[in-house]
Amino acid sequence: MPTVYLAGELFNARQLLGNVALAREIGRASSERFQCVLPQDLPQPAADPRAIRDADLLALLACDAAVFQYDGLELDSGTVVEYLVAKFADIPSVLLRTDFRHAGDQKEGDPWNLMNSFYPRTATVWIHSLQLYQEATGDGLAAAAECLVRETAKQVCAALEKVLAIPPVLPRPIGTAVYEWLAKMPGNLPGGPEATARLYFEKVAKGLL
Repeated sequence: MPTVYLAGELFNARQLLGNVALAREIGRASSERFQCVLPQDLPQPAADPRAIRDADLLALLACDAAVFQYDGLELDSGTVVEYLVAKFADIPSVLLRTDFRHAGDQKEGDPWNLMNSFYPRTATVWIHSLQLYQEATGDGLAAAAECLVRETAKQVCAALEKVLAIPPVLPRPIGTAVYEWLAKMPGNLPGGPEATARLYFEKVAKGLL
């Protein structure tokens, strides 16, 4: 069962609860095939922001795939950093936008700055959440909310299946070195290069890399 890192803004109750709701519905929609890893469930040592960052990066690198929630006129900078780390690690990724507004500098294509687009093993899911919600309000507000989460999870699961089926692009001869560098690049992650190298070999054994 692939593990999926669920990244996004997690600074208030709405965002935290939304991440939980999406994770649960992804599990249901995939018949529990996809096991979501929520950053908010990781240890959060409040006095040590670097430790929080390191824990998030290691959890991301350990996962088989990732979903990055790209909402807002300006994308959350932490989520963008996590997405780029995922691409350095050749992790299959889904960029999810539930914000119906078009932002960025692309007249056609992804609704954000072009520097966030065109990376391999990545799929975009763009959902007009307000339209979906309003279409379902005839059955009640709670049903409308459930419909929105259910449809979002359905499309995310389809995108995850798509990116997981794409062959890796990280060449095997340099794979170990790249994952060792991923431990050093942020300023030495806990466990060092040995820990990230182990993650690489685990992914190779699963056929992910």
